[in-house]
Amino acid sequence: MVYDYYNLAEQPFGMTPDTRYLYLSPTHREALASLSYGVQAGRGFMSIIAKPGMGKTTLLFQLLQQLEHSARTVFLFQSLCSPEDLLRSLLHDLGTEDHGGDIVRMHSQLNEFLLLESRRGKRVVVVIDEAQNLSDSVLELVRMLSNFETPSEKLMQIILAGQPQLAEKLASPNLVQLRQRISIVARLKPFTPQETNLYVGHRLGVAGYDFRAPLFTQRAGAMIAEHSEGIPRNINNICFNALSLGCALKRKLIDEEIIQEVMDDLDLGSGNEMAMTIREPTKPALKVSTAAANAGMKALGRIWLSRCAAATILLLTLTWPLGERNTKATCVTDFDGSRDECGSSLVADLFGFVSLPDSQAPDTATTNSPVPKSPASGNGRSKAPVGVQTSTRLSRYGESHARETSIMMTASDPAELRKQVGNESTSAEVALANLYLDGSVAPQNCAQAQVFLLAASKKGNKGAESLLATYRKRCQ
Repeated sequence: MVYDYYNLAEQPFGMTPDTRYLYLSPTHREALASLSYGVQAGRGFMSIIAKPGMGKTTLLFQLLQQLEHSARTVFLFQSLCSPEDLLRSLLHDLGTEDHGGDIVRMHSQLNEFLLLESRRGKRVVVVIDEAQNLSDSVLELVRMLSNFETPSEKLMQIILAGQPQLAEKLASPNLVQLRQRISIVARLKPFTPQETNLYVGHRLGVAGYDFRAPLFTQRAGAMIAEHSEGIPRNINNICFNALSLGCALKRKLIDEEIIQEVMDDLDLGSGNEMAMTIREPTKPALKVSTAAANAGMKALGRIWLSRCAAATILLLTLTWPLGERNTKATCVTDFDGSRDECGSSLVADLFGFVSLPDSQAPDTATTNSPVPKSPASGNGRSKAPVGVQTSTRLSRYGESHARETSIMMTASDPAELRKQVGNESTSAEVALANLYLDGSVAPQNCAQAQVFLLAASKKGNKGAESLLATYRKRCQ
């Protein structure tokens, strides 16, 4: 009924990994090209990592379709299994009979099959989906599968696909040998608002929509991008429900009112499936240019405040003892809360705060007596002491500086650094990589260091780029 109402040949927003509906965003296109090249070059181990619902399985099906005439392909999706079960499933999908032997016998059967396919000129490509669920013992078996090789080539190409937890698991010290064998790591990123609109249009076109009239308003498209967070599975859920509701209401055009009703029906705060993957926005999305400008200003502000705080602390350290030792110092203080000018004028000038004009400054060369109190403000309350204002500002600067330098304080604590890495701190990634390169955490671990350095470098951390040069000298 919905198809007929909107002149569609089929459901455009299904949940199955149909490769006809695969939309190649820049990161999807790059991932597909990287994996295809890795297989053709015989790299042995590759990996693709992305959040749930990003289309990993659909992209892998597309890759296997491209290889179906030149390789024997296997797609394994049962990741909650023992090493024997995984090996038995692999042999079964390759068409090799299992005679109930032990793991040694199954290894021998697999080796014979791989050598036979190699003589025929065919590669064997194995994809293991949801690999983040594999136990360490199963992953160790997967590593051993890479030992099937001749002096000139790998007999099997293995692709591990999984969620971000897979990257964390591969980075663990227990799996360093497996991590060293993975030569290509592809990642998928959520769609931008523009890519979300193109994705919706692509699926409608595949389903037969003629586009003589728009199906979604511009505002509806913006709401879909905002609520879905650019994750294809979420986009499909929203659009499917929007078309169903639009058909029930006899509305040919899906507008923001329908999208809002769909989001209300999904009840994002109730803890259902959608609530686990979609976050209801609390304010309209800012323009990219505005967000970038704000981020730049905040970063510049943090740098400036850190430097100012350091300069102020140095200044107070140098001048405070002088005020205590010399009773004739140019420090004039009223302890009743009216004024404290002990070095405050210089601090005020340093930070651009309001300072006293020269005409109001005390003549320190001729008097040691207290300066008369400042007149009260118009509301009857005394003006806050300058020293109190300065202390408050310094306190704020100190808190900001402490947050910025928290990584430095824990640079030798691997456990604390890993927590910071979990909070997406690129500084922690660089610090942890440095520990692995120095060998101060454990024996030098180049693979672990490379994982953290590459991750931090992709996020724009300049320190990671510098440390990569050290990595190349020590480890390559």
